[in-house]
Amino acid sequence: MIRHAPHSRASLAERDAKDPLGAFRDEFILPQGVIYLDGNSLGAMPKAAMARSQELVTQEWGQDLITSWNRHGWFDLPTRLGDKLARLIGAQEGEVLVTDSTGINLYKLLSMALDLRPGRKVILMEGSNFPTDNYMAQGLARQLGRGYEVRFAERDDMAAQITPEVAVVALTQVHYKTGVMFDMEALTQMAHKAGALICWDLCHSAGALPVDLGAANADFAVGCSYKFLNGGPGAPAFLYVAKCHQGKAMQPLSGWWSHAAPFAFERDYRPADDIHQILSGTQPILSLAVMECGLDMMLRADMNAIRQKSMALGDIFIGLMEALCQQYGFTLASSKNANERGSQVSFTHAQGYAIMQALIDLGVIGDFRAPDILRFGLTPLYTRYVDMWDAVQAIKTVMDQNLWQDPRYARRAQVT
Repeated sequence: MIRHAPHSRASLAERDAKDPLGAFRDEFILPQGVIYLDGNSLGAMPKAAMARSQELVTQEWGQDLITSWNRHGWFDLPTRLGDKLARLIGAQEGEVLVTDSTGINLYKLLSMALDLRPGRKVILMEGSNFPTDNYMAQGLARQLGRGYEVRFAERDDMAAQITPEVAVVALTQVHYKTGVMFDMEALTQMAHKAGALICWDLCHSAGALPVDLGAANADFAVGCSYKFLNGGPGAPAFLYVAKCHQGKAMQPLSGWWSHAAPFAFERDYRPADDIHQILSGTQPILSLAVMECGLDMMLRADMNAIRQKSMALGDIFIGLMEALCQQYGFTLASSKNANERGSQVSFTHAQGYAIMQALIDLGVIGDFRAPDILRFGLTPLYTRYVDMWDAVQAIKTVMDQNLWQDPRYARRAQVT
């Protein structure tokens, strides 16, 4: 029996009218007629990014040319943005850099962690983690040879696998498929009790929920800025190194920006003894500067309000799916408990890919993750409560009318 919907569109519209985060929606460029539920993969574009891009290209690059490295502070962007981002993830000034990609940053930090734990040769990871993390760790182990290895465990067995030969535990706080969260503080304590270090991937955490690396006593962290931080496609990632580890180990990609005096142009490498040691080469200034627009917006928002709205959006979405679409074979892959769920809701369905393509054609943009996951990202700065009603109604339409059976929806695109 289909239950009555737990909400009406009118009641959700009333909730939007009282939403303390509602004004932020006007600061984004959002296409008319589209419900965007993929901010957990690529955040929407801040309006400020357009003006910043124009200023950067026409004045700083176009007119001031190379003098902009000093005149406009290009050289300091990785650390200046890092200090801003530190405020969102519970870090101190001088512990965060915005630089490179998540995978490259993870490679650097895992190498440092192994250096800090001589005699231990195991990197412990979650097997169902986002592949880049696993692949980078495997590549590092192959490069090092001499018995280094990557071991995989799943969530329920993770604690038991933190054994004395583990040098570093590398985990993603919010699972990219299901949105299920690890307890950062508890797992960090377990790793330290076993003598291991820990590195957290915050790709689906930063900007979506309160993070406190300092309180958790985390050693390292990485994350991207193009999801909930709305930094733009391919925007630079970030890394965190607790001050107690800075200057204590070498990172493997020792480019000139990590030298103690890069413009001395010395022949031999001499590393900086602070966070600058984790830099490598010349930075992508256009991407860094535009990324700051989304970061500045996040710093004006109340992270606790973001988290509360995120949990409420997820609860509403799940309740509406149960009431209106339970007969169509969807299975909730995320936790029903909002406290155990990041800012997304995921369902499995055997025809998940085709269903998502049909849904996108109706103007509801989520994404698909093989083999059968439909993901719906909830970005509280621009996602409305009524979007939950309208999105589920669109899903119901796709299923009621068998729209997903159109053969064109079965053809896999290059990006899913």
